Amino acid sequence: MSDTNETPAADDTTGMTDEEKRRDQLLRLSGSTEADAAPRITVEETEEGVTRIDIAETAAVRPGDPENGE
Repeated sequence: MSDTNETPAADDTTGMTDEEKRRDQLLRLSGSTEADAAPRITVEETEEGVTRIDIAETAAVRPGDPENGE
């Protein structure tokens, strides 16, 4: 699995990585803050080659119903 966040694609004319593009889009709106651009997921690849994707503990909005403690 290649990490597309580290280098721009060869056909990319912006010269920005995927992470830089994501951050740029999230901060473009007036009134947005650095918190808006904070990662909402974590990705971990184990030695066995299994990729685990979780909601980041720092994510402002998490799935589930907060009224029911989910």
